[in-house]
Amino acid sequence: MRISTLTMVEHAERRGYAVPAVNVFDEFSMRGAVLAAERCSSPLIVQISTKTARSLGVRLVTDLFDAIAGSSPVPVALHLDHCPDRRVIDEVVEAGWSSLLFDASDRELEAAVSETSEVVRQAHAAGVAVESEIENIVGVEDGVGSDEAVHAYSVSQLADIAARTGTDLLAPQLGTAHGLYTAAPVLLFGRAAEVRRASGRPVVLHGGTGLSDDEFRRFVRAGVSKINISTQCKRAYLQAGLVHLRQAEVDDHWDPPAYLDAVTEAVAASIAQLPPVFGSAGQAMDLLARAETLAHA
Repeated sequence: MRISTLTMVEHAERRGYAVPAVNVFDEFSMRGAVLAAERCSSPLIVQISTKTARSLGVRLVTDLFDAIAGSSPVPVALHLDHCPDRRVIDEVVEAGWSSLLFDASDRELEAAVSETSEVVRQAHAAGVAVESEIENIVGVEDGVGSDEAVHAYSVSQLADIAARTGTDLLAPQLGTAHGLYTAAPVLLFGRAAEVRRASGRPVVLHGGTGLSDDEFRRFVRAGVSKINISTQCKRAYLQAGLVHLRQAEVDDHWDPPAYLDAVTEAVAASIAQLPPVFGSAGQAMDLLARAETLAHA
């Protein structure tokens, strides 16, 4: 069942958990992520990169999501991740997605604030929530981002920018990075709490793949209410596919539906490890009840 991203993260804040936000890239990764949420009775944010939105098309992604999430018993939201492209944002807002991340981290500060404000007004007029990234989170994800820290601001600046733009969620630099870690990151748990207190906005953790269970829990305790996972999903999918294809070659038995079942189950098994750690396992029914109450308020 589709639920707004903002309703999800506000519920997560009240009950002290974080919503898994999983980047998917086709029908079967989406099915696997939703299946994981169902197994854990967890809310889920299905995330789509700008690259995937361009490749598959916003309309097809929307239809896939409606077909898969519409029949799911758990609350699911549809989110556009890391998008600096206003044309893709126009399409997503028109299609009525739950939320979007306007990535203005490649802009100078005043341009970033001005454009973020414009996107917020546009999205809010259509009932779409906005996540804002003004300072860049290190790493390149599906062609968006930088391996160098380009823009960084103080907590008070981030809070001021949030107030000026009217954004709904904030994605600050918290010491994490996109992709796989080659060295232990220096994680900023205290900064997460400071940004939450100063801004009054839900805080999003990017670059979650590779963190330990304890590190995830510390971020949740610090006030993070949305945790992004991308590389973990891709690795589960592609590694399962590789194992299946190698066995198919040995057996000389080529069965596409079996291949698709294998990658779907691999994603489901991998993502199902997250809700118990994030505290979102078992929260689905209470969130649905909360959403029903808000709908009739």
